[in-house]
Amino acid sequence: MSNKTNTPAVKRGRPVVNGSKRQAVLAMREAKRAQGIEIKRGRPKMVKDETIEVVAKAPKAKLSKADKQARLVKKDMVVVDFNPEVTHESLQVL
Repeated sequence: MSNKTNTPAVKRGRPVVNGSKRQAVLAMREAKRAQGIEIKRGRPKMVKDETIEVVAKAPKAKLSKADKQARLVKKDMVVVDFNPEVTHESLQVL
């Protein structure tokens, strides 16, 4: 023998509060369904503008190792004529 008693079914879910924002949203959804509009869940997708142009720079030609070394030498090179009569004090900084 079982000890079960007949209890009334418990109503589950959110309580209905007339005039609340939730009830207004539910009524709006029902109106859309009645019109045949499809209602999807979640956040709507962001529509991207299709008119955006992408401008890319052309890649520069790579220098060879010899060209790189030649550039470094040209930057650091200082041309000085050798004159034994010139002393250290008479030299000027360029």
